[in-house]
Amino acid sequence: MDNYSGSGFASKNYYGSGFFQMRIKLFENNSSGVVTAYYLTSKGDTHDEVDFEFLGNIKGKPVTLQTNVYTEGVGYKEQRFSLWFDPTSDFHTYGILWNPYHIVLYVDNIPIRVFNNNTSKGVSYPSKPMQVVSSMWNGENWATDGGKTKINWAYAPFKAYFQGFSDRGCHLDELSNDAKACGSTMYWWNTMKYSELNTYEQKAYKNVREKYMNYDYCFDKARFPVPPNECRYN
Repeated sequence: MDNYSGSGFASKNYYGSGFFQMRIKLFENNSSGVVTAYYLTSKGDTHDEVDFEFLGNIKGKPVTLQTNVYTEGVGYKEQRFSLWFDPTSDFHTYGILWNPYHIVLYVDNIPIRVFNNNTSKGVSYPSKPMQVVSSMWNGENWATDGGKTKINWAYAPFKAYFQGFSDRGCHLDELSNDAKACGSTMYWWNTMKYSELNTYEQKAYKNVREKYMNYDYCFDKARFPVPPNECRYN
């Protein structure tokens, strides 16, 4: 990314379920205001989306990992983490499991966020065909210190590095109405084994959230005096 444009790439395929992984190494110098993203997204105004967003920072200060989920075009479901490693010094693996039971976000195979499918309780759940996208863009109005710390263009061009994309997903036509056709247990990620975290994952999940999560929209009473409906079930 430079001061003329950002950049990105996307999968040619669209998916209705799957387990998607990418190895990413972030820009290692002053990256305040720069957002590097890896996510699933559908098309249209009422799009679904599942995000990893790395919020750049001044060199020596920690990079924040923000996660988000959009359903029916509505996001505002941010959870943020201070990672237990330096994501600029080496490649790390970021994964998204999406099946009929839940969406799980992984960092180096450790689950950090779970978004359960509670459509039976009136909670919307990503169900549209989504493609895998990575991008780098200018987020200086909000990404670092709430927008107070701007991009220092003397460090441009900003670069992120990607490798090892894993295409383990059910391919679906972009114009398909929904992803239900990809809910079959013929796909290993849809089997009951992956309907909930195993015992090891539950312990790791609890540990990460207790030690490294520094923001959860469900507990932001200034924004949500009444917690959003899905917060009761996730």
